[in-house]
Amino acid sequence: MLEKKVLKLDKKIDQMRKRVKGVEDYKIHDEVFDRTTLLALYDLANKGAIDLLYGTIKTGKEANTFLGKRGDENLAVKIHRTGNRDYSMMMAYIDGDHRFEDIKKSKSKRIMVKLWVQKEFRNLKSASEHIRVPEPLASKNNIIIMEFLGEGDVPAPMLKNSRMEDPKEVFKKIKRDIKRLYKKAGLVHADLSEYNILMMKGEPIMIDFAQAVAKDHPRAEEFLRRDVSNITNFFQKYFKIDEKKVFNEICD
Repeated sequence: MLEKKVLKLDKKIDQMRKRVKGVEDYKIHDEVFDRTTLLALYDLANKGAIDLLYGTIKTGKEANTFLGKRGDENLAVKIHRTGNRDYSMMMAYIDGDHRFEDIKKSKSKRIMVKLWVQKEFRNLKSASEHIRVPEPLASKNNIIIMEFLGEGDVPAPMLKNSRMEDPKEVFKKIKRDIKRLYKKAGLVHADLSEYNILMMKGEPIMIDFAQAVAKDHPRAEEFLRRDVSNITNFFQKYFKIDEKKVFNEICD
């Protein structure tokens, strides 16, 4: 009986491996696509959430984002690694968040990463009601499937790498979104920088919401000040900004 189950699982894993294309970096492939991740991808594919997985869109310290396909539709598929994670860092953003009071600290890395992904999915859902973010579509274990932001198969560039016709206008829009996120969605991004904002047709779009916290989190003000500092520091090379004034405008 156990042998049959193992064979069945191996068959699912082999079927999913055939759907992973264009990932030629063997180090990334081995680090990201372990058996558990391939099984989770298989389940998502079986539910119609994704058909194929292609090359890397973004490589990060904790997760990789890949181009996915569902029919002719492009998707962004973010896969969090379970190994080599700073779990104490993760708990800094989970502890004190009333939305996760029922969840006890776990020594299981996979359970912690699963919680991290659930947190990002929930944060994106809340944020999407008030600002433009990638629409979250499905998630399972260490995987989250989102709307793809870009033209054709080319992903939208990060703010850091974008050419802005009017930096003041872009800054104004980012400041507006930070305020809406804080005042209306009740969230602080908590890791905002020129690396976590994409630019599409002159519009800034925040991404990477796993660490975002509720505004009543004990460290929410600290994180908000850091977000404002990161963004104002980036735009200081274009024009002068009073960081304290910006923070006060966001908080009223």
